[in-house]
Amino acid sequence: MTSTDLSGTAAIVIGGAGGLGEAVVRRLHEHGAAVVIADLDGDRARELADELLDSVVHIRTDVTDSDSVSAAIEAASRLGPLRSAVLAQGGWGVAERIVQRDGSPASLEGFTRTLDLYLTGTYNVLRLVSAHMATNDPDGDGERGAIVQTASIAGFEGQIGQSAYAAAKAGVIGLTLSGARDLATFGIRLNTIAPGTMQTAMMESVGEPALERFRANVPFPKRLGRTSEFADLALGMLTNHYLNGEVVRLDGAQRFTPR
Repeated sequence: MTSTDLSGTAAIVIGGAGGLGEAVVRRLHEHGAAVVIADLDGDRARELADELLDSVVHIRTDVTDSDSVSAAIEAASRLGPLRSAVLAQGGWGVAERIVQRDGSPASLEGFTRTLDLYLTGTYNVLRLVSAHMATNDPDGDGERGAIVQTASIAGFEGQIGQSAYAAAKAGVIGLTLSGARDLATFGIRLNTIAPGTMQTAMMESVGEPALERFRANVPFPKRLGRTSEFADLALGMLTNHYLNGEVVRLDGAQRFTPR
């Protein structure tokens, strides 16, 4: 039976003050890990750290800045051997068609900024945290660490106006198996969650009529995904030692169609 006891180890949650990330922080803390909340949102991160108290700290982190990420990793290593990382950063995304209705092209800046956050930022954290994990002592399976990335079902079925976001998340999906193979030599596992429509504060801000349309497009269960369900899957990926190189959809069988 797979053990979910993370006592005596440290974890880092990128985007740990956001809806999905916060749920992961809480779950890892419940299972004994010391956790670094790596997020730009200092106010919310400090509130969460103050609430959980025991071995949970916030480090302001910009995923596009290598020094910033390295500082968060170093902070986690001071709490214990860093064996778990979950990458769930969010906050920026441009929504525009490649050619606008007035005939003008989409902005290149919007595209590159979106890729910088969701794809380049993911790779930046992945390369730095895995290099640190590679120095850990191996466990009985030869494992030194496990990493969970966050993609989206938009990476499979991007909607109109989602080209930048869909391309970034498709990149994360494509990174999963190749990255797992790269890291196998060092005993580090890499998996990815591709969530559908999740019930986060940002999603709830779109208003009830839009939320009802989203619910109607989910085959079963007829609701948005819960952040706790994302956290449960992340924990399972971190603690199931034979799960590697996989992208798991968490979407109630939802499939995006052109709107």
